[in-house]
Amino acid sequence: MTTVPNEINAAAAKNSATEKHTPMMVQYLSIKAEYPTMLVFYRMGDFYELFFEDAEKAARILGITLTARGSSNGEPIKMAGVPFHSLDPYLAKLVKMGESCAIAEQIGDPATSKGPVERKVVRVVTPGTLTDADLLPEKAERPLLAVCTLTQRKVVTCGLAWLSLASGALRLTEFSGEARSVAARLAQELERIAPAEVLRADCDHDLFEDYATSHTQHVPEWHFDVIKGHKSLLDQLGVATLSGFGADGLGAAFGAAGALLRYAQSTQGRGLQHVKSVAVESENEFIGLDPATRRNLELTETIRGLESPTLFSLLDHCRTAMGSRLLRHWLHHPRRDQAVARARHEAIAALAEFDATGQLSATLAQVPDIERITTRIALLSARPRDLASLRDGLKQLPSLTRQVARCFVPGDTCLLREIHDDLATPDACLDLLVRAVAEEPAAMVRDGGVFARGFDAELDELRALSENAGQFLVDLEARERARTGIANLRVEFNKVHGFYIEVTNGQADKVPDDYRRRQTLKNCERYITPELKAFEDKALSAQDKALAREKLLYDQLLADLAPHIACLQTIARGLAQIDTLVALTTHAVQHNWCAPQLVGDPCLAIDEGRHPVVENQIERFIANDCKLSNERRLLLITGPNMGGKSTFMRQVALITLLAYVGSYVPATSATIGPIDRIFTRIGASDDLANGRSTFMVEMTESAAILNGATEQSLVLMDEVGRGTSTFDGLALAWAIARHLIDTSKSFTLFATHYFELTQLPENHPSAVNVHLSAVEHKDSIVFLHAVQDGPASQSYGLQVAQLAGVPPGVIKAARRHLARLESQALDATPQLDLFAAPSVESDDAPEPVAATTEPSALLDLLSSIDPDALTPREALERLYELKRLAA
Repeated sequence: MTTVPNEINAAAAKNSATEKHTPMMVQYLSIKAEYPTMLVFYRMGDFYELFFEDAEKAARILGITLTARGSSNGEPIKMAGVPFHSLDPYLAKLVKMGESCAIAEQIGDPATSKGPVERKVVRVVTPGTLTDADLLPEKAERPLLAVCTLTQRKVVTCGLAWLSLASGALRLTEFSGEARSVAARLAQELERIAPAEVLRADCDHDLFEDYATSHTQHVPEWHFDVIKGHKSLLDQLGVATLSGFGADGLGAAFGAAGALLRYAQSTQGRGLQHVKSVAVESENEFIGLDPATRRNLELTETIRGLESPTLFSLLDHCRTAMGSRLLRHWLHHPRRDQAVARARHEAIAALAEFDATGQLSATLAQVPDIERITTRIALLSARPRDLASLRDGLKQLPSLTRQVARCFVPGDTCLLREIHDDLATPDACLDLLVRAVAEEPAAMVRDGGVFARGFDAELDELRALSENAGQFLVDLEARERARTGIANLRVEFNKVHGFYIEVTNGQADKVPDDYRRRQTLKNCERYITPELKAFEDKALSAQDKALAREKLLYDQLLADLAPHIACLQTIARGLAQIDTLVALTTHAVQHNWCAPQLVGDPCLAIDEGRHPVVENQIERFIANDCKLSNERRLLLITGPNMGGKSTFMRQVALITLLAYVGSYVPATSATIGPIDRIFTRIGASDDLANGRSTFMVEMTESAAILNGATEQSLVLMDEVGRGTSTFDGLALAWAIARHLIDTSKSFTLFATHYFELTQLPENHPSAVNVHLSAVEHKDSIVFLHAVQDGPASQSYGLQVAQLAGVPPGVIKAARRHLARLESQALDATPQLDLFAAPSVESDDAPEPVAATTEPSALLDLLSSIDPDALTPREALERLYELKRLAA
């Protein structure tokens, strides 16, 4: 956190120490005192300067030069600066590092100022309040989130409010329970929402122990007042009640919303006129995806943290940034409501049937990011080229609506019809932009040339005076050459000295008496005449007046566009939807994906399913079926390493998720019933920073599944129990599998190398053995990647080790030891069943032994025991038998 030395704080507070600082430093320190935790960029001429500790931090992060000039209060003033015209790249780097910045501009007139020119913070940039296109990732949101908690009788209520300032989307949610469960749920929500910045009160620190945000702001507790937050929401939305938004009964969420709106408004320095709606999310609205599942399924980021290959990178054929952001949102927020997914399936079918994707895609490529441009209009930060892009984008709407209209029958109520209506052209808004904005405006208003000719008569007149200067100078030069006889006389202009007549030293004797010397150079003299001076005053005055007029007109243009903000947001929503649907249709057609059937009965039937990402990475992918129903709820999957168990499990989960997203799926057919959550326990990772080993992470994820899975959940469990001893792991895997079968009753894909588990189906009819096949040839192995009924015969671990490059000597030694272990395991005496139902008396009760046992029975039993092949329970039972025989 950036701090100010004690003596500087004292100066900023204007106590007696201020006399030891220069007037300029007193001004800077007073600004810094208002933003103690932020980097203050203080405008000085053509640079933004940072001082003291801010300068040290900025120099370290940005790699800029740290200097020291002069002194203040007896201490050298450390400085670091960046050019004002290239500020944004530096801000982007700082924000990426989680820093917040305050931009202090000169607002006073240098000509009339006594002492330092008045400066004021006009812009605050934080990770969660970005709206500038240069600072934001194009295909992802960077929301700001606030957390408010209320505790009553040991019941904790947690309210969340989050806002994507760049789009104006405001959302609320609320949940209650005991402190531990609320903390776990909060961690899941923060993972789902992925805020760039979190606002919280200091009293909530216990809930954040397991989650580290990129940037957290500690806000005074009174900012989270529930009653004031409720009123802030009413004022922001301009309504008398929140009933229409489904927000009745909320409490803590209102407190979070109040703190959120206060903070967002303070950073922008104005109201948020583009935030005119709020959505309340409930736990049952979306299919639950915990952090482990999002990571394991590689939805938008690979397990290694890369952006591709992922499901998002595969499907992102969107031609607009709006469409890409919506696709990302759909992947992370699949709706449980099957009607939503069916509507999208129908839209994809229509787009494919009428072969509309090509034209729509080409037209969408000409549409800018209207969603974010609209936000910048609302916040009065839109630049001239934003408005030109908006104008050109709105011109594409008639073509888009005609193309969409081809894909549905007039009068039908469907998703494409809703999108068609959202894309209605806003004639008044488009007409204003066409009349006002030049075809290719300047980048900044201060450069001039923003408005089209004919929009404002006064501006046209001022421009004419300035633009006619060129012809006037040509005519004046010709007249002066004729009058003076100086053939090489030149009339020119530069920004430093204005207009002048230049005469070489060799022609100086011909200069008329009415020429007044303006500047002396080595080889020439520069003069001014009364006529040229009068024109200079008029032309330069006209240029200044034209720039001032454009600034005034631009402010008025943004104000005139404000009433169209709601309409533009509706258009942006329609464009994002059609772009996303076109992208999904394009991929489905190109890769032969099918329309899934979502039904009300519990089932998951996939014919010839494929992994959507892997099938694009390899030459020939082997498709596999997956059948789950009320009578067949757990597939116990065995097979060799690298045989494709994890790929098969992930593809089932991804096909299910894609179906509920509203996409077609990579399969010949897919029929899927209600799904409330998708859980995965795949791979091995540790969390040593928080003191959790690989096995502890595995058990934590397993516990979350066992505590949260229901009959409508899809569970993927891969190699449970491998992080501990063989017997411990086997016992845990068996108990977890049995719990999923008997208690959770969820649809489960359970992959394991514990072949003892293949006995489960004998006592649990809803469990079925399947395996990934492989063929062994001499000492090598060929993976068939085909799912077949029944258990696998072996794991082929030595063959896989050989493929991995383990030295031949190690493989040979392992093969000899394996043969020895297998020969010891061969025993004519049947082994006791680890998974047999326990006796009524006790799980550990020994089998009864006849009292008339012959003396040789003790030796016979002892010789039949193979210690390496016994499970812990079998060993205990055999020990009791031996003890009784010896008695």
